[in-house]
Amino acid sequence: MKLEIIATSLQDALLAEQAGADRLELCSALTEGGLTPSLGLIEAVVEGVSIPVHVIVRPHSRTFNYTEEDILVMLADIHHIQQTKAAGIVIGILDENNRVDTVNLKRFLDAAGDLKITFHRAFDAIEDQLEAVDMIGDFPQIQRILTSGGQAPAPQSLEKIRKLVEKTQNTSVTILAGNGMTPEGLTEFIEATGITEVHFGSAVREHGSFRFPINPEVITTIKSMITK
Repeated sequence: MKLEIIATSLQDALLAEQAGADRLELCSALTEGGLTPSLGLIEAVVEGVSIPVHVIVRPHSRTFNYTEEDILVMLADIHHIQQTKAAGIVIGILDENNRVDTVNLKRFLDAAGDLKITFHRAFDAIEDQLEAVDMIGDFPQIQRILTSGGQAPAPQSLEKIRKLVEKTQNTSVTILAGNGMTPEGLTEFIEATGITEVHFGSAVREHGSFRFPINPEVITTIKSMITK
């Protein structure tokens, strides 16, 4: 069972690693759902921790259907991230019908080279997620999909997530459950869905808010729950 924690600063990253996180998703602007962090922050974090750091590549929060200008910015960001010690990127793109934009996704993957790939919660704007799993599965470079099973928080989407987990069995894609995850009910959530990776954000922070620092004790508690 893998535990991924959202980090927005070097302090976040250090605390999360010390508390037992297996992987970090590095973001800025979490009130916007997470945007591409600065190159300076990326470099500081990947040099400061030894666990894998996956950097979100998202230029704005308006839509997941990007213009060519947006795409060129994202390709430049991927190039810069490649020059650091980051292990991977977190990215997603949809077409005008809110289906996976496979043409431009391939451009991102080609640019990413050996970076590991997570398809982010753009996936939760897709109506037919089972079809989308097939489309994403055509790209073996993508290791995982971050999802809450739709627009509702993950704990309210047990059946949808269970179906996604079943759909991805014996494929190159792993379902990473995130959004609304809390320690309360986590054991039951894992048992009900069969999930093998979980993603935590505000629930591991003081007062349950991204406006406050990470509380390492919560991460330690979660880690102990998933490693029993």
